[in-house]
Amino acid sequence: MSINNNMIEVAESYLSGSLPEADLKELNSRLASDVSFANEFHECVNLVRSLEGNGKQKRFRAMLRDVHEKQNAVPVKKTRLINFTPQSWRTAAVAASVAILTSTITIWSLKPSIKKTDSQYSTISREVEHIKRVQAGQQAEQNKLRDIISKNTKAAPPSDVRYTGTGFALTNDGYFVTAYHVIGSDFDSVYIQTHDGQYYKAFLLNYSKENDIAILKVEKKNFHFGKGELPYTFASSKVGLGAHIFTLGYPKEDLVYSEGYISSKNGYQGNEQQYTLQLPAGHGQSGSPVVDENGDILGLLTAISSQAEANTYAVSSKAMISLLHTSTANDISSHLPKVNRLGKLSGAEQVEKMEAYTFSVKVYKK
Repeated sequence: MSINNNMIEVAESYLSGSLPEADLKELNSRLASDVSFANEFHECVNLVRSLEGNGKQKRFRAMLRDVHEKQNAVPVKKTRLINFTPQSWRTAAVAASVAILTSTITIWSLKPSIKKTDSQYSTISREVEHIKRVQAGQQAEQNKLRDIISKNTKAAPPSDVRYTGTGFALTNDGYFVTAYHVIGSDFDSVYIQTHDGQYYKAFLLNYSKENDIAILKVEKKNFHFGKGELPYTFASSKVGLGAHIFTLGYPKEDLVYSEGYISSKNGYQGNEQQYTLQLPAGHGQSGSPVVDENGDILGLLTAISSQAEANTYAVSSKAMISLLHTSTANDISSHLPKVNRLGKLSGAEQVEKMEAYTFSVKVYKK
């Protein structure tokens, strides 16, 4: 028997169980290997089942009409109650059995469609459960975060993070700098997240709103950013045009490297406390260190211009050092690193050394 040319006939034989063993073997093999054929064959099977069910329903209706006609043929007075004869009861019983069988066949023929709908619903349910699992995982991470914070600081953040930026170390014992606009004047608390995922609360020491600089310190006693002294030094004066530079920042969860050059020795509208840079930067990188090839900190990123100009601005390290001299706690500038350990390293090695001293700054507001 040709399966392709006689699919309806094959479907009928398949349902009746009269398909020869050789043809059945060929059919099963074809169903397993040819998805398109399998779909078409199952449609034929459903069609045959539907036709069989329809035929039985027609026979059932004809039987009921026959019973009804026989009952009407018996003369009956309006006030007389007619009882079914045993033969009528047998006929009705047969009819009921046929109805049940027909309903069963109809439901069975629709079973593939029902399974498909269930499958779709199951798939949708898994997607929803996946979202719930993701949300549950995020909640677990938040709880874990709060546990970490509570162990390393006096109190956990009172609410969700509102603003983020980047900061970098001034000394290894907890002093660091970022852009003032990252902190603002109405913050509730400030935390840093180090490269290894640890959170530490910090407090504001001094700032210059005009130059967009903020000096902070980690609250934790005996805190250190890294195992040794800072590997970079701070330039005491501004450098010239064309100096090659790079920066590290946190526009997202992972540390991002960008490189460029100094395009103007002064900044926005000729600001002498700033540089103008040709360097890609985005939100979250405010406060990032600007480093030259010798491993000297030249400044920190503060702003970007319009897309038409494509400029990035950085406040100079000279302005940072000037603010450090007026810090209320002590003269932090006297504790700045004196030895540069980045100058002879490759770019990748410089980044690796700086990673422990560059971190995300997270600002919380009620």
